[in-house]
Amino acid sequence: MIIYPTIEILDGRCVSLPRGRIEEPSIWHVDPVTKAQEFAHAGAEWMHVTDFDAMSGSGKNRDLILKIIRGAGIPVQLGGGFRTRDRIEEWIELGAGRIVVSTLAAQNPRLVKEIARYHPDQIVLSVDVWQGHVMTHGWKSKSSYTPEAFLDAFEGTPFAAIIVTDIDYDVGDADAALGTVSALAARSRVPVIASGIVRTLDDISRLRLLGEVSGAIVGRALFNRTVDLQQALREARPDTAHVAEFV
Repeated sequence: MIIYPTIEILDGRCVSLPRGRIEEPSIWHVDPVTKAQEFAHAGAEWMHVTDFDAMSGSGKNRDLILKIIRGAGIPVQLGGGFRTRDRIEEWIELGAGRIVVSTLAAQNPRLVKEIARYHPDQIVLSVDVWQGHVMTHGWKSKSSYTPEAFLDAFEGTPFAAIIVTDIDYDVGDADAALGTVSALAARSRVPVIASGIVRTLDDISRLRLLGEVSGAIVGRALFNRTVDLQQALREARPDTAHVAEFV
């Protein structure tokens, strides 16, 4: 299982948004580029970056994200506001390893399928689940899709991965969230990455033991230090030694 240490950016700062509330961010007073480099030195194979400002159409974090991509030392999976083909292809050309799409997939599935076929293994589908439906526009709008129907609509599309977030988990229990992720992973032929579930090392163990889940996005737990990244990497792949590729 692959651990994706995560940086979420708002106004140029590392943040976490409990339940997606952009008006109530938890702000982490660290440099995003330095933090990305720390992830690489710890042995991470990938990292995930979400640009919250881009969801509202702002490009204020563009230069910062470029610095992360070019300075991290590991490939970056980038999400936030990818609602046009031009913007997706621009960031692929700028060096993003993968692009995460969500709202665009709900609004124009045909276009997303076309882009995924043109850029195989570089497009990631995000499935954000709230009360049995897929949410769009940064968790603000409920679509008509159930998560199962959403996955079925993209059957055969060559996504690099599918990220599943059970939004209910912030107020619900872990077993329900694990059940949601596990059921969708069993349904999909594409690797599924769990998001929003990891708070402790035990959560990583439980995800790994499910068998169907290929990865986990870990953000807030790294910043508030309930999870150590090196320990998380060892827990995700207990038979693999994680060694940084550079010093």
